[in-house]
Amino acid sequence: MVKKIFDILPPDKIEKIEVIEEEDSEKKQEIESFLLEVDSSSLNARRIVLCFILILIGAFCYFYFPKATIVISPESEILSFETDLIIDKNLNNIDYSSLAIPGKFHTVEKIIFEEFQATDTALKESKASGVIRVYNTYSTSSQTLVVNTRFMSTEGKLFRTTKRITVPGGHYEKGELVPGFLDVQIIADQPGEDFNIGPSTFSIPGLAGTARYTFFYGKSFQSMFGGFKREVSQVSQKDLDEAEKSLEKRVIDECLIELNEKISSEYILLEQATETKTPVIFSSVAVGEEADKFTFRIKAESSALVFRDEDVKDFIIDFISSQISTDKKIYQESLDLNYDLIDIDFDSGKIKFDLKATAKIYSDINEINLKQDLKGKSLDATEFYLKNYPQIETSSVQFWPFWVKNVPQNDEKIKLELNLD
Repeated sequence: MVKKIFDILPPDKIEKIEVIEEEDSEKKQEIESFLLEVDSSSLNARRIVLCFILILIGAFCYFYFPKATIVISPESEILSFETDLIIDKNLNNIDYSSLAIPGKFHTVEKIIFEEFQATDTALKESKASGVIRVYNTYSTSSQTLVVNTRFMSTEGKLFRTTKRITVPGGHYEKGELVPGFLDVQIIADQPGEDFNIGPSTFSIPGLAGTARYTFFYGKSFQSMFGGFKREVSQVSQKDLDEAEKSLEKRVIDECLIELNEKISSEYILLEQATETKTPVIFSSVAVGEEADKFTFRIKAESSALVFRDEDVKDFIIDFISSQISTDKKIYQESLDLNYDLIDIDFDSGKIKFDLKATAKIYSDINEINLKQDLKGKSLDATEFYLKNYPQIETSSVQFWPFWVKNVPQNDEKIKLELNLD
């Protein structure tokens, strides 16, 4: 059996749905049309705003960016000036009336020492000496012996007395003569180690051939000592002179180096304004003394009278200004100064110089008036005006941006540059 399929909704319901769908389609078209109108209006508004912004930007660029840069080289010449200048340590400020500026004293002291080798040699010798006991076995009478009386040892070494002596006589005890004696200082006749003999018996050669010869004699109970002969190192005058020469240059150089380090860069130190006192020297040994080495010490003191660079410039600028007309100006960067010493007195703290200066002097151009005269002028008119300006030698003009055709009316947009190099 064939089954039939029927719509679930009845016919009247289907008709209502179709009517609703038609109404929704009409509303959708209305909405789309409205949106298109809104988009069109918004686009026109954006175009208007964009045009307004571009107009503002253009106006801003037109009034803000335009400027004129004018480079001028005024009439100029190099002039020389000369005046006396006194540096005075007693001043605190520049004294233009007396042509003086303040000075300042700096002093440093330096001590250096070094050990040097002695280069000289000498033969050093000494005579042996000692004590002997001189006996008188001859009689009870004393015996005088003159200075330098000779005594000969059993080794054949000759010694002499150092002074006049008197040997006392003997005396008798129980019928026998007890010798008189005297302890005597003797010294070898010649230098050398050979005379450092041990205990010995000494005869008196001066009594040879007389009855007293065998009755007067000497004996030593200790060795003689101190005799030698050798070559030794010693300090010569040349050694001291060379040591002084070597250290003197060093101490002066070190003084000047320390003096320069002590002075700040704002001050000027001229070589003529320095003084180094005579070095004080000391040697550990004297000329001719025995020594392998010796220490040499030297002390020096350096002083300088310095002055501020700024004070000199202020002084010379004031001086030059008094020598030129009021319509001229000084190009300070061109200043060149030279100092020639006239006199110096470190005790009073004064130095006198002949100060020579050269500087570029140029015409003073009234920039305010020049800007007023150039406002609104075209490029050709501006160049013509500057070319015929009596105080200007050369000039160049540049407008910016490219569309600018005239000098701006605003003073701040006109830039004047002086070319003095």
